[in-house]
Amino acid sequence: MYVLGISAYYHDSAAALIKDGEIVAAAQEERFTRKKHDSSFPKNAIEYCLTYEGIQLDDIDSIAFYDKPFLKFERLLETYLATAPKGFLSFSKSLPIWIKEKLFQKDLLVQSLERDFNSKNIRQRLLFGEHHLSHAASAFYPSPYDEALILTLDGVGEWATTSVAIGSKSSIEIKKEIHFPHSLGLLYSAFTYHSGFKVNSGEYKLMGLAPYGTPRFKDLILEHLIDIKDDGSFRLNMNYFAFCTEMKMTNSKFDQLFGEKARRPETPITQFQMDMAASVQSVTEMIVEKIACSQLKEFGQKNLCLAGGVALNCVANGKLLKNKVVENLWIQPAAGDAGGALGVALLAYHSYHQKPRITQKSDCMKGSYLGPSYKSKDIVSALDNLGAVYKEETEEEMYKFVSKSLSEGMAVGWFQGRMEFGPRALGARSIVADPRNENMQKNLNLKIKFRESFRPFAPSVLKEESHKWFQLEKSSPYMLIVADLDKSIRTSYEKQEGLFGISKLNLKRSKIPAVTHVDHSARVQTVDKATNPKFHKLLSHFNELTDCPVLVNTSFNIRGEPIVCTPEDAFRCFMGTNLDLLVIDNFLIMKTHQNSQLTNDYTRNVELD
Repeated sequence: MYVLGISAYYHDSAAALIKDGEIVAAAQEERFTRKKHDSSFPKNAIEYCLTYEGIQLDDIDSIAFYDKPFLKFERLLETYLATAPKGFLSFSKSLPIWIKEKLFQKDLLVQSLERDFNSKNIRQRLLFGEHHLSHAASAFYPSPYDEALILTLDGVGEWATTSVAIGSKSSIEIKKEIHFPHSLGLLYSAFTYHSGFKVNSGEYKLMGLAPYGTPRFKDLILEHLIDIKDDGSFRLNMNYFAFCTEMKMTNSKFDQLFGEKARRPETPITQFQMDMAASVQSVTEMIVEKIACSQLKEFGQKNLCLAGGVALNCVANGKLLKNKVVENLWIQPAAGDAGGALGVALLAYHSYHQKPRITQKSDCMKGSYLGPSYKSKDIVSALDNLGAVYKEETEEEMYKFVSKSLSEGMAVGWFQGRMEFGPRALGARSIVADPRNENMQKNLNLKIKFRESFRPFAPSVLKEESHKWFQLEKSSPYMLIVADLDKSIRTSYEKQEGLFGISKLNLKRSKIPAVTHVDHSARVQTVDKATNPKFHKLLSHFNELTDCPVLVNTSFNIRGEPIVCTPEDAFRCFMGTNLDLLVIDNFLIMKTHQNSQLTNDYTRNVELD
């Protein structure tokens, strides 16, 4: 039995394919269209899933969509009626779009699928799942647990912004919900907006900025913006927020409370923004911990699964383990809306079709390597057409050359196997570098990623060596947990005293400074030989050469661009940045060997995130 899951029309459109309960393929539409957070109908992602399995859309038994547009339309109407006449302008702008595209989304889906895939009987096969149930399914069904508490936290689905569910074998039951406009995700997005970052993409910047500040506004947030109960349930004070009635997140009362207006994008970041980030991050961690503690206790669970956009807050996730809130934690790597496509497909299979579920010891995500891969002949064809100068090596020689190049300070584009599903590069479409290099963070940010200098980089570490380098008792295969560096790895601990903000950036804080944040933490990926043997082998070779089983791992893209998908994408990014070496399969492409006329400044065509 085949089930196709689709998420679309809001942000991060995606498609996922399930075969007899097995996840066989999944990808975001942005990777194919090269438009970050693409929300359009995921024609290319669907096409990839079908091609990977060698089937047609007519072979699909059920097509499942990740939310219920009628319920979203109901929320839009009720929100306007509750706040009218305030917000008429934003309501009048959004209503025609809703009537044309969203309200008749079933018809739109049917028409798109019939037109693009020449398929029949779409309407009879089309199913709809509720937004938070799709998230919950994406977290529970692939997890290694037969039973678990499922916590979904995001901006908003149809009505729910926070939900608690229980997963047991093949069933999921929503137990509790918090409804719009009371939303932890929207609270975080409000501070993202006020700090001058883009909502729905800049939240991770705010999280990265937080360690540079002090949470001096935390009491102000708790006193004026949000009322939090002992069990973690909460209500926002809507007097300070504008997202119900205007095309922005905060209002003048919010500005007055904190003493500053919202920062204009791309202007200098000040200590004020750092302290705002630290404050809302602290409140977020407190709420997540309170909810997890109270609900695990109430429902007698020891396993916790997380999904929704807030589940990408890896600092909050790490605190759950560090503070021993939960015994076992599993987080969906595509925790945002893209993962809804996977969740609703699994929900249709296990719940609607009532098919049994079989758990696996680790999980069923296959390392999240669910996207396209390319054969050697296709790579050669692409490189020849691009005019690239390359050399094919044996696998062993390739590893030796790349690990030596890394140890000499080169930044390497690493393109291997199936592309990752979700926002993290996990060693398939990655830029890798030597974490021991004191200048590497600055160089990667400014010369390769073309992004803000404060942004931290993540370490990938051999799973079997991770305990020697990081205070992490559990594995972290999806780079969704922040952990402190082991004290034996840290240096200059006392030198940070008395320093503030960005002045902390240039201190050498550990033996691996390029991946050590200013608070001696890191967003860790533990690399398992079973799920990514090639990346594991690269780390092993680098370790043999340097006695360091860690590499810098950041996504293979520039700021504002989706992660590369094809060899052509990889070469274009390579020639448009200061990367030194590109490795696609066993093919080595050195920057110094390339025709300089192929250098391409395509950054002007990319919208900043």
